[in-house]
Amino acid sequence: MLQNKLGITNPVQLAAEEERVTKIAALALYRNGALGALAPGTFSALAAIHAALFGDLYEFAGKVRDVNLAKGGFRFASALYLGSAIKAVECMPQSNLEQIVEKYVEMNIVHPFREGNGRATRIWLDHILRTELAKTVDWSLIDREDYLLAMERSPVRNTEIKALIRGALSDSLDDTTLLARGIDASYAYEGYAAYRAEEL
Repeated sequence: MLQNKLGITNPVQLAAEEERVTKIAALALYRNGALGALAPGTFSALAAIHAALFGDLYEFAGKVRDVNLAKGGFRFASALYLGSAIKAVECMPQSNLEQIVEKYVEMNIVHPFREGNGRATRIWLDHILRTELAKTVDWSLIDREDYLLAMERSPVRNTEIKALIRGALSDSLDDTTLLARGIDASYAYEGYAAYRAEEL
């Protein structure tokens, strides 16, 4: 179990508190205008998002990991090369949907943080889409299994994740119900479904 600032030693209790705290923080990023102050598509923006989500819980919030990570047999970028990998992703273009999703996929492969990469990076993606295309992702329109399979295949074939995201785009940037519903769906991809964002 991860060391945390709250001194929680029960993993189930930690997961529940992590969901509650970070969902509140995710909503605040949108509502208080903090996202608007970040440069879209940069690692500094992603690090700021991660720090905002997890800063009350973990010392490593917003900091590049110094350990190697793997998930389901897939090894993410080596900790030794994270700096150069992050710079390479930052330099990728982001002027259309194809480019933006490709950048998102590459940042997912980099997986720069110890924990919480998926949740932070989906907000990072949404921030790029809002800024560059005036679109937002309604994650509730993307089935969990479809998303997970598409992301698993994305390092080799990213057409599936592009199609899923394209089909879930909305121009309702200020719809708070859509935002809360999308945050809940994004969290459900990672198995967090104890709280509804609208009720926090």
